[in-house]
Amino acid sequence: MISIKIDFLFMRIAFHHNTTWLIVCTLVFTSFFTGCDNEKKEVQAPVEVSATKVEPKTVPVTVEYVGQTQSSHIVEIRARVEGYIDKIAYKEGSLVKQGDVLFQLDPRPFQAKLEEAKGQLAAAKANLYRARREYNRIEPLYKQNAVSQRDRDNAEAAFLEAEAALQSAKANVMDAEINLSYTTITSPVTGLSDRALQREGGLVSPGPASLLTTVSVPDPIWVYFSVSENDMLKYRDEIAKGLLKFPPNDDFEVQLVLADGSIFPEKGRVTFTAPLFSKDTGTFLVRAVLDNPQGLLRPGQFVRVQVIGATRPHAIAVPQQAVIQTAKGHAVYVVKDGKAELRNVEAGQWEGNDRWFITSGLKHGEEVVVVGTNKLREGAPVKVVKQNTAKTQGTDTSSQTAQ
Repeated sequence: MISIKIDFLFMRIAFHHNTTWLIVCTLVFTSFFTGCDNEKKEVQAPVEVSATKVEPKTVPVTVEYVGQTQSSHIVEIRARVEGYIDKIAYKEGSLVKQGDVLFQLDPRPFQAKLEEAKGQLAAAKANLYRARREYNRIEPLYKQNAVSQRDRDNAEAAFLEAEAALQSAKANVMDAEINLSYTTITSPVTGLSDRALQREGGLVSPGPASLLTTVSVPDPIWVYFSVSENDMLKYRDEIAKGLLKFPPNDDFEVQLVLADGSIFPEKGRVTFTAPLFSKDTGTFLVRAVLDNPQGLLRPGQFVRVQVIGATRPHAIAVPQQAVIQTAKGHAVYVVKDGKAELRNVEAGQWEGNDRWFITSGLKHGEEVVVVGTNKLREGAPVKVVKQNTAKTQGTDTSSQTAQ
């Protein structure tokens, strides 16, 4: 009886043991096959992305620099005679026209000098009249041998001296008139006046300390900006590689962006480039000239100078979000045979505010993933659900702005 119970107990233990192993094995195999099915489904499901096709085109390039405006003609107003300032006849800082009176010096001493010179001129005329009549009287007598050679020569000399004295007197009158005119100081050009450096009652005289004010011509206006040596070397290298092309005869157009972000309505041209680099700054000085008929620009303003005219032939530009940073540098995902291929590229300058020029690594017709790069890995299947064509490629109307 005891033997039968023991056998039954071992049978139950064996049964439970086998059942437990059966359950464990079933769970393991079920999990394995379920995992395989899930992995198989995950690999087979393509990642939906947005992509753009690479289409190289010629892209206009706009290079931007910081510049400063300067008058195209600055005139220093100085005293040309010594005298006391009677009146400041202009509004400081205003626009003055050519011929407007700026300063008035005390004219009385110069008027007295002019009257004195006129008196000397009248005396010289009288002396000449007398000398001429004396010579005209002696000349026929000399021909009749009624007077000596000496008397004739003295009469002729007196006549010539009287003529010379008259010329000198005329010159003195002219000089006195000029000096008198210098007491009224006018503007030689139409421009913006500066503050007066001397006040009423002050004594001024010709010389280094005679500066009274300045007048700056605002139209046309000059804009100076500097190009660094690094930029010049980079442009030279890109031109040699065919990545950049300058306009014929370097005829660049210039557009200004003001401090508030507005565009100055007039465009200009580059008219001067310094022959040498500055040894102090290592930059290349460039000057542009723009019309300024309304006087919107004033000398001394800081502006952003956009230089227009260069182009990038056969340029490739992709959206900024398509470029990712890897341990090997910049890269993009290219759709090839329905799969994602991580492609290393060489990124150049910015094109606009949201695109990058790709100088190498991409070819015409290839599809570059724009949206969805964060969900991709090398070799992952992809499905292009949206072809991104707006503002992704270089076009004939887009432009590059480089700082």
